[in-house]
Amino acid sequence: MAETAQGPFFFHLLNPVPIDQMRELSTDRPDQTESPYTVDAGHFQIESDIFAFSRNRDRGAPGGGVIEETRSFAALNLKAGLFRNLDLQVLLDPYLRSRTFNLRTGSGEHADGFGDVIARMKLNLWGNDGGQTAFALMPYVKVPAASRGLGNGAVEGGIILPFALKLPSNFYLGLQTQGDFVRNDGLSGVHMDWCNSLTIGHSLVGDLAGYAEVFTVTHLESAGGFEGYFDIGLTYGLTGNIQLDVGCNFGITELAKDYNPFVGVTFRF
Repeated sequence: MAETAQGPFFFHLLNPVPIDQMRELSTDRPDQTESPYTVDAGHFQIESDIFAFSRNRDRGAPGGGVIEETRSFAALNLKAGLFRNLDLQVLLDPYLRSRTFNLRTGSGEHADGFGDVIARMKLNLWGNDGGQTAFALMPYVKVPAASRGLGNGAVEGGIILPFALKLPSNFYLGLQTQGDFVRNDGLSGVHMDWCNSLTIGHSLVGDLAGYAEVFTVTHLESAGGFEGYFDIGLTYGLTGNIQLDVGCNFGITELAKDYNPFVGVTFRF
């Protein structure tokens, strides 16, 4: 397409990409590896956990351990395409419920309410509109909006660097590295968590596709620690603008959460 006033370089939030020129739907869910592709300029996308659950048992605690469970309902990633290669995203947790149960004493605590808010930008540097590879920068900031007992009350942030590669036989490879600047426990000082992931996806039957992923978190603080996960999931495209997904993230190291099943949906308009 020629670079006219209606060409791809001049599309923006108030001058949307025509529907017949929109790219194939690309989402940042359900795997933990983000996509380097942005929402088309002038269009919007809602990605949501319909329901998600996570469970972790600290077996090193006295008396057989402590169990931590979290339930999330309708967690949202609200996206707006600002320009052809830039979108704005706001992540919300309208309702979280957290429960901690001590197996030795039989006592427990729980908290519920609104979660923290995350605002982030995705700037695609190449590959948005074609090619075998794509890469993006995703800086973000977390605003401490969580109800009591559901957050640490700190402003935190970081940067995510997602990369995509189209492989032979319609396989898809996603790679990501991420630096999170996190407040230390005890409310003093900041450390960095370094996250890395690799995901491979492929179409299975028709509009049904699947993926497998490895995701790691290295806590770069004095106490340190390492979390490792093996994730699997399925996606199904109902239409070109609606996608359903289901999956589960399994902890494979001592510090990782035991498991995290979820069901989700994406709408684009």
